[in-house]
Amino acid sequence: MEKFEELREKYPVFVYKAYYVNETHDSVEIGYEFSIPGLAEFRPSWSFRKPEGFSIDGDLNFQRLAFSLGMAEAVSYWKAVCSPEFQVLCGELDEEQIAWWKKLWYMGLGELFFVNGISTDLDTFVKIVPTGHYDSSFRETFRSPEGCLVPIGGGKDSALTLELLLRAGKKCLCYSINKRRSITDTVTTAGLPEETLIISHRHFDRALIALNDKGFINGHTPFSAIVAFSAEITAYLNSLKYIVLSNESSANESTVAGQDVNHQYSKSFEFEKDFHEYEEKYLRTGQYYFSFLRPLTEFQIAKMFVSFRKYLPVFRSCNLGSKVSPDIWCGECPKCLFVCLILSPFLSLGELKKIFGRDMLNDDKMMEYFIELIGQSEHKPFECVGSIDEVNLAVSLSIRRLEEEGAELPSLFEEYKKRELYHPEHISALNAECCGSFNEQNLLPVEFKTILTKEMERLL
Repeated sequence: MEKFEELREKYPVFVYKAYYVNETHDSVEIGYEFSIPGLAEFRPSWSFRKPEGFSIDGDLNFQRLAFSLGMAEAVSYWKAVCSPEFQVLCGELDEEQIAWWKKLWYMGLGELFFVNGISTDLDTFVKIVPTGHYDSSFRETFRSPEGCLVPIGGGKDSALTLELLLRAGKKCLCYSINKRRSITDTVTTAGLPEETLIISHRHFDRALIALNDKGFINGHTPFSAIVAFSAEITAYLNSLKYIVLSNESSANESTVAGQDVNHQYSKSFEFEKDFHEYEEKYLRTGQYYFSFLRPLTEFQIAKMFVSFRKYLPVFRSCNLGSKVSPDIWCGECPKCLFVCLILSPFLSLGELKKIFGRDMLNDDKMMEYFIELIGQSEHKPFECVGSIDEVNLAVSLSIRRLEEEGAELPSLFEEYKKRELYHPEHISALNAECCGSFNEQNLLPVEFKTILTKEMERLL
């Protein structure tokens, strides 16, 4: 908390100076200029592919999109000093928009505040001061987009979304930020040519890394908001109507019990609904942003996913492993353990070991993460993991199956029984309840809801 107050006093202002749009025949480059006066200048940039013949010259809609992506990007740089004043010299913001951005930043930085021992509140953590205006020559453009853009992360969720939409006959293009092997493998495994994957290139300013190395404030930021705005731009450039995310209802659960600290806030339904309304009121592209898997839990998704075994060798969900080329399962982090646990009722121990390259369920170094995942700690791991209840259900189902087979239990499952958490008399009822659940807090259009419910009936 002392560092937070010292840095705010020393660097009282952060400035979003400008954004620049440069269009070529097949791409759009967007550059940003941020500043912490007296400390650092930042110039991150993005590159987007676009069809030849499509132009954004004089297009006010695109200017709003480019500016908004900068607002989502800026928080990663602002958080180094958490300046109490955020000056915006470009774009336009009204009071309602200011409140919207403050909420996103405050909730999306909840983990950063918690981990760094920072106590603040929504009203006072930052004052956004806008003074910019769009060029009066820009004009709104009205388009009639159609088709689906499916962001692909390389994991089981987006693979399941893509598979179900393609089976229903939907025409889909895929989207990713930068390129990873698991992403391209997911697309080709789905039966699509690699060119259906539209890749945007995000160029981070390494001056921020230098500040991190010097001990300035660092931590988790709402990255999925960047995915949302960059996907909006990609859909706009390619005249696509639906931006089909793969976030599930489990993302709504707080990471720290009893507090508004959610590692996955920008994957939550609250953010999805806020973003959907912001797009409709302020971006006005005619596009529709929603999560196809929102009615489901991670447990349901895992059960449906394993029905499509072709993805088992190619999917990856490890954040640490994604930094290696080609991306891997590190087998040492809570995310790897969670995916292993949630799949364990549906795959053999040998199949799990083949996927992850090691026997995590017999690795005592994973015990601390295991205890967090089953709710026996003050908080869940600060990772994109499922709810405590569904992890407990998955573990219980796995134990029941292994005992019925007369197999030896892995050490993590033995610990589960030692803690007297295994209650076989409740498993069948809990399993039926979970498999039959459908969270009505969602934004699925009717045609997509029909696709999902039919597949649930078939696969659950």
